[in-house]
Amino acid sequence: MLIDTHSHIFKEYYDDIEAVLNRAKENGVEKVVVAADNIKSCYEVIENSKKYNNYYYCLGIHPEDVDDDFNELVKIIEENKDNPKFVAIGEIGLDYYWTKDTKEKQIELFEKQLQLAEKYNKPVIVHSREATLDTQTILSKYNVVVDIHCFSGSKETADIYIKRGYYIGVGGVFTFKNSNLKDVIKNIPLDNILLETDSPYLAPVPHRGNPNEPAYIKDIAEYLSSIKNIDIEEIKEKTSQNATKIFNI
Repeated sequence: MLIDTHSHIFKEYYDDIEAVLNRAKENGVEKVVVAADNIKSCYEVIENSKKYNNYYYCLGIHPEDVDDDFNELVKIIEENKDNPKFVAIGEIGLDYYWTKDTKEKQIELFEKQLQLAEKYNKPVIVHSREATLDTQTILSKYNVVVDIHCFSGSKETADIYIKRGYYIGVGGVFTFKNSNLKDVIKNIPLDNILLETDSPYLAPVPHRGNPNEPAYIKDIAEYLSSIKNIDIEEIKEKTSQNATKIFNI
């Protein structure tokens, strides 16, 4: 079994969500975790989870949507806190690449969502771009299980996260020929790795340039197997165990 631990399977990107999920199953991807990124998508992922048995969801406000209604998010989370398909707070975090001018508002929102994760005992899916130090400092203040989504940092940064017991989201980027990430990922213990697509973005080789989808987790797993020189079945088993543990699915 394989699990896609981070995707954005919304009608905005896919004309036929059922077909996307079926292709995932055909390629051994039994479960798909879909991360909301604003209030609108929070409502959509909840509704989609009712339609598809392999569709799990996360609720949160992405730093690019920092002006969304936080009180509305609290209401949504409270209403869904006991739903077994609600598996994490996310996608949350900091992004100083696209939206540096909202830095203080991002930090405030990030902390408020981490407080929600503590309150409801949910893991967090963290977006961090050009904000590594602030991300590390803020996360250290909270007792939460952390998935560092779409990791693209250095070995030194990875070592800090691993020491803290965080999980590292590994996706299509490290399969790119010009990526230096493979040298970092190669040395991350399998115990700390989660596989993700970030669909519809960042499709792995050999699908690069096309819309990404959960079925391509198989390609990411195979590439990870090759660079770590670990049997593909062990990759599947261990990363699925990690995902099942962190998301309780």
